[in-house]
Amino acid sequence: MATPTNTPLMPKATAVWLVENTALSFDQIAAFCRLHPLEVKAIADGEAAQGIKGLDPIMTGQLTRDEIDKAVKDPAHRLKLADPKVRVPEAKRRGPRYTPVSRRHDRPNAILWLLRNHPELKDAAIMRLVGTTKTTIQQIRERTHWNAANLAPMDPVTLGLTSQLELDLEVEKAAKGMPVREAGEPGAATLLPVEESVRPLDEHGAYGSGGRTQEDELDADKIFAKLKSLKGPEPAEDEE
Repeated sequence: MATPTNTPLMPKATAVWLVENTALSFDQIAAFCRLHPLEVKAIADGEAAQGIKGLDPIMTGQLTRDEIDKAVKDPAHRLKLADPKVRVPEAKRRGPRYTPVSRRHDRPNAILWLLRNHPELKDAAIMRLVGTTKTTIQQIRERTHWNAANLAPMDPVTLGLTSQLELDLEVEKAAKGMPVREAGEPGAATLLPVEESVRPLDEHGAYGSGGRTQEDELDADKIFAKLKSLKGPEPAEDEE
């Protein structure tokens, strides 16, 4: 539940400090901290808020020393929160993504691209990315969309419907929720067997022979004979 704007931060900690450091009445502290007077009395008696460290409202800018002195002199005075020096704007709740009218006809193509290239994405993620409805996604998935015959998959980032960062975040989030595939299942990343990744030992006990047989060994005579044939006929010697 949100704290009212006229309630100090950490009301109980503030009440502990006011009880320990001021001569304010229980009613004044209770009204300022939005507590019951009996609860403030219990704090003063050590029966409540044990272990809670007092929070100085003057240091946090919630009260001024003049305001406290004024309340001490007048028991009927009620403490008022000081105006904050910096006002933080309220966070706006993010609504459905707005798609410009000129881009709305591209959304079915983008949905088709996402369904084909990222089947791990849930409908809610696709709705967030391109600003569509679950009904439209279902129609495109089942090929019952009114324009299904003319749809062509197109990257939503290229179309300007979303950013690459948002797409990557949704894909990463969807990948975390997918079960880990066991070895042997389609799409599972596995290492190659030792027989395929490591060459066998040669007769000297070293790697790198590549499993050559005796027939595959190099023949020096054949190599030199081939080189001689490439040079052409040798010139005849001069007769004496």
